[in-house]
Amino acid sequence: MPGQASASRTAFVPHDLEAPVKGAPSGLLAGLSAAVKDMYDITGTRTGGGNPDWLAAQKPASSNAAAVQKILDAGAEIIGKTVCDEFFFSVAGVNAHYGTPENPRAPGRIPGGSSSGSASATASGACDFALGSDTGGSVRVPAALCGLYGIRTTLGRVDLAGAMAMSPSFDTVGWFASGPGVFRNVGRVLLDGSSVRAEVSRLIVAEDAFAQADPEVAEVLRAVLARAAERLPAQQRQPIAPNGFDSWRECVRIIQGYEIWQIFGAFIKERGPRIGPGVKERLEFASTISGEDVRAMRVQHEKVRDDLHRLLTPGTIVALPTTPCIAPRIDADAALLDSYRTRVMRLTCIAGLGGLPQVSLPLGSVGGCPVGLSLIAWAGGDETLLDVAAAISRYSVHHSAAA
Repeated sequence: MPGQASASRTAFVPHDLEAPVKGAPSGLLAGLSAAVKDMYDITGTRTGGGNPDWLAAQKPASSNAAAVQKILDAGAEIIGKTVCDEFFFSVAGVNAHYGTPENPRAPGRIPGGSSSGSASATASGACDFALGSDTGGSVRVPAALCGLYGIRTTLGRVDLAGAMAMSPSFDTVGWFASGPGVFRNVGRVLLDGSSVRAEVSRLIVAEDAFAQADPEVAEVLRAVLARAAERLPAQQRQPIAPNGFDSWRECVRIIQGYEIWQIFGAFIKERGPRIGPGVKERLEFASTISGEDVRAMRVQHEKVRDDLHRLLTPGTIVALPTTPCIAPRIDADAALLDSYRTRVMRLTCIAGLGGLPQVSLPLGSVGGCPVGLSLIAWAGGDETLLDVAAAISRYSVHHSAAA
């Protein structure tokens, strides 16, 4: 389709690969094509992180990132490097330098970020799957907005060697696929041996998370859960954030801001790179966060993580909306996008603070625009989530409300 071809072109960076990188002749991913977010090293190329001045300051990589090497060894062919938000510091998917990758499944709307190009490439059919990363929602959000399967893995489950860091307290590898089979097979390649297997025996529906969503989004996702009831445990409806999500969101915001400044602050001060709106202001705020500020938040982080681990024991999963609404229009003003970011982060901070795996499943739509149902599992429960994704993949629900 012409629209899909256009989306494919907007997904890739101007400094893209000169030729595809061939994988091994056989393996679990043989015959599949992959795109890679421009934060992972690929031998002989420079890694840009969404900013052309950072790109210009880098040397070509001498080896592949660990995740890249794993998918190549499993037979995948890498067809290109994809656009991302600058320094991965957004969930909108907008890049002031390279343009915004199109959302093939919600035309005229943002794709979500920061792994926007990887989501766009997958949704357009340009590749079978794509690597992204998820710190504050950077795979989960574009998966939901672009109608894809997407995963944030358990913190530390996938090797991040050769990948640019943003906030090591939350950084994880993630990926997108259009179908549950490929989605699961990529996990079989990338996830290490520290799996914690358990049969799903308890399903918590996070009532406070559903309350954050637009009514029509919540309605569709509750209907998905009702349709999939034959494949899931009985629902237990309860809140999971006793004092609300804003204190959790702020905890992530401060720790993430502090850590990103430790990584990129010296470069920004010394080189004065061009930085687009939104990201520029967030980086300016990050530069003001003190060690004392972050120490207090790390105490809170530890408590929330422990509480979530007590709640999500092996066998327990939590259901919630991935995002509270459909994708905002691409011409939305800064105030709307800022409000959108705040609403999204109330939901994405949960798995981030817990270091927990979360999948977003493309099982609903509102007014023709995708919405995602999320499932969060216990630490090490990644493979179980991938199995559940396949088990309930046919229980989609669509709402005809005007977008």
